[in-house]
Amino acid sequence: MDELQVTLDSKLAQQKIDESNYISRDLSWLKFNYRVLDQARHVERSVFDRLKFLAITASNLDEFCTIRLGSLYNYLDYGKERFDYNGLREEPFRKLLLNETKKFYHDQNEYYIRSLKPHFEENGFTITSYNDLSVEDTQRVADYFNRTIFPMLTPMVFDNYHTFPVLMNNRLLFGVVTKGTNEGPTNQRVSFIQVPQNLPRFYEIDHDDDKILFVPIEEIIRHKIHNLFRNVEIEAVNLFRINRNGDFTLEESEDIESNFLEDLKRKLKTRRSGRVVRLEIEENPDPWLMRVLKIQWDLDDFNIFFIPEGGLPELSGLNQIVGHKEFKSKRAQTPAPIKPLNFPEQGSRDLFEVLKERDILLHHPYNSMEPVLELLEKAADDPYVLSIKITIYRVAKESRVTNALLRAAENGKHVSVLFEVKARFDEENNLREAQRLQKAGCYVIYGVSSLKTHTKLLLIVRKEGDDKVYRYVHLSSGNYNESTSRLYVDIGLLTTKEVYGNDVSEFFNVITGHSQPSTYRNLITSPRDMRIQLCNLVKREAENARNGVPAGIVIKLNSLQDKELIDELYAASQAGVTIKLIVRGMCSLRPQRKGLSENIEVISVVGEYLEHSRIYYFRNDDNPKVYIGSADAMVRSFDRRIESLFLLDDDFLKKQAINNLRYNLKDNVNSYIMQEDGSYIIKELNGEPPFNIHKEFYKVTREIVMEARLF
Repeated sequence: MDELQVTLDSKLAQQKIDESNYISRDLSWLKFNYRVLDQARHVERSVFDRLKFLAITASNLDEFCTIRLGSLYNYLDYGKERFDYNGLREEPFRKLLLNETKKFYHDQNEYYIRSLKPHFEENGFTITSYNDLSVEDTQRVADYFNRTIFPMLTPMVFDNYHTFPVLMNNRLLFGVVTKGTNEGPTNQRVSFIQVPQNLPRFYEIDHDDDKILFVPIEEIIRHKIHNLFRNVEIEAVNLFRINRNGDFTLEESEDIESNFLEDLKRKLKTRRSGRVVRLEIEENPDPWLMRVLKIQWDLDDFNIFFIPEGGLPELSGLNQIVGHKEFKSKRAQTPAPIKPLNFPEQGSRDLFEVLKERDILLHHPYNSMEPVLELLEKAADDPYVLSIKITIYRVAKESRVTNALLRAAENGKHVSVLFEVKARFDEENNLREAQRLQKAGCYVIYGVSSLKTHTKLLLIVRKEGDDKVYRYVHLSSGNYNESTSRLYVDIGLLTTKEVYGNDVSEFFNVITGHSQPSTYRNLITSPRDMRIQLCNLVKREAENARNGVPAGIVIKLNSLQDKELIDELYAASQAGVTIKLIVRGMCSLRPQRKGLSENIEVISVVGEYLEHSRIYYFRNDDNPKVYIGSADAMVRSFDRRIESLFLLDDDFLKKQAINNLRYNLKDNVNSYIMQEDGSYIIKELNGEPPFNIHKEFYKVTREIVMEARLF
C-alpha cells in the first residue's frame, strides 16, 4: 500500500510539473549540475581536467543542499505554506527534490567509480587504501598520524551524561559506537570525531617510479581509531558528512515573503546551528547509530544519501590532486590574453590619456584585467587623483585591488569602499579586507541596510590642468578579483564620458548617503526600477512586432527566475517577437510551449570558462539598445540587491557586445538546448564545423565585429 501511494504521489507531482507554465528553479538547477557533470565526460580532456569538473559538481551540490534545501526547510520547520513554481506544496516538493538530488548523487559517484578511477594509475597516481600500502609506506603513514593527526583529534561522546555535540557542516565525521566492559548489553555509546579541516585531504607519498600515492586522511584515522578508545570495545565505525541549512541571508531568499521574514530571523537567532538537511553516510551503517542520528536531527529516509562502495566522500577534495604541481603539464593550459580590440596600445600608452580619447570594452578572460588594476594602482600614487570610490563583492586573496586602495588612503586620497561582507562563502575574507581598509583611513560601508550590494562600479576623480576634472569610470559584470577574472567570462567598460560619470556619481551618492536622483541617463538600477524598465523594454518589442516593426530580444545571463519578466517574455513571444535566451544556469521559463512560448529558444553554454556576463539586447526597430551589468533576472536581483545595468552608447562597443551574443548563439561545442519539459540536449553540429567560443573569442578581429548581426 505504501509503495502504491508513493507511485500515485509521484504521478500527481509529475502531472502538476508538466501542467505548469514555469520550471522549478531547484529542479532546473539540478539539470545545470548535470551539464557540469557532462564536462567530466569529455574524453578528449585529461583525467585531471575531468576530475576538476567532477569536484565542481560536488561543491555545487553542497551549496545547493545548504542554501536551496535550507530555504525549503525554513518553511517546513516553521509550518509555513510554500508553493513551488510547479505548483507543489512544501512536503511533496521536499520528497521530489530529495529524490532527484539522490539520482544526481548516484550518477556523480557512478561516473567517478566506473569512468575516472580506472585511469588514475596510467596518469601517474592512485588513491590508495590503507590496506594496499607497503610495509615502508605504512610506517610513514603511522608516523604522520602520531605526529600530526592524533594530537588534533577529539572524541565527543554522547550518552546519558553528555549532550549531543554540535557537528560541523560539510566536514568528514566518524561515528564510533562503543560498549564498555562493565556495561549492560544495551548500554551503547556513540562518540563523534571530526576529521581536521586544516590538514590536506590526502597524505601524499611520492615514489621513485614517478607514481604518487594519495592516501585519504579519513582512512588513516579509521585504521588508527583504536588509539582514541583504549580498553573499550568498538562495535562500529561509520564515516559520514552532513549539510546544514545555511540559508541565513534571508533577505536574499526569493521564497521568503516579507511578513514571515522578521519572525523567522528572530527564531533563527535562537538556533545554535543550521538544521541538518542531508546526511551522507557509508553503506550498511550501524542501525543503532542511524537511529540516533535520525532522532537527533529529525531526518527520514529521504534525507539519507549512501556513499557507494568504491566511492569517495567529499569529492571536492579531488582539487588537491587536480592542482598538484607534478600534473601541471597534463592540465589544460589557458591561452595568453589578447589586447582589447579598441586598445591595441595596451602596455605602451598611459591609460589616463587613452581614456580621454575613447571608451574601452574589456572581455575577460580573453582580455586581461590588467587595465583595471593598472588604473587603480596608478590612481593610488598619482598626485592629481583626488578620490576613489568602489563597490566590492569578492576580492582575491592577497588582492591587488585592496592593496591599491590601502596605498591610496596612505597617500591622502579620499577612498570610499562599499564592501559587501555578506557575499556568500566569502564573508570571512571580505570582513578581514574591509577592516584593513578601514584601519588605513578608508571610508568603508558594510553593506546597505537589508540589501546585498552586487553591483560592480569604480569611480576615480582626477584633477588635470586648468582645474579640469575628469571622472574615470569602470562598470562591469564581474568582481574586482584578479584570480577569477582568468576563469570567469565577464564584460567591463572603461570610460571618461560625462554621461557615465554623472550616473555613477549619483549612484554612489545613493548607496553611501540619502540622495534619491530623479533619473539616470545610462543606468538601470535595482531595487529602484530595474524590473519595470526591463519589462517596458520587452513590451516595446512586443508592440513593435504587432505594428510590423523589426523586433527581437537576445539576453545572456546566469539565471532567469523572475515571474513578472518571464510573463512579459511570454506575451512578447505571443506577439511574434523572436526571443533567444542564453541562460547558463537555472531557468524557470518554459520555452517552445504551444500557444505560450513558441518563439522563445533557450540555450545554456557550459564549458572551460564560467559564463558570468549579463547582456540584454533589444532590437528596437534596428536601433539596438544593449545593456550590460551585474544583474540576473531574479527576484533577489530586482528586489533585494543593489544592482546596475548600463547602456552602451558607443557604436563599436555595441557591435562588440552584439558579436558576443552572436558567438554564443553560434557555439556548437559547449551549448545545450533547453526543451519544453525543462530537460536539455547537446547542440548537434549538423554538418557545421565545431565552433567553440572559448577558443574563438581569442581570434576576434575588428572586421568580424563590424559585420555582427543578430537578426
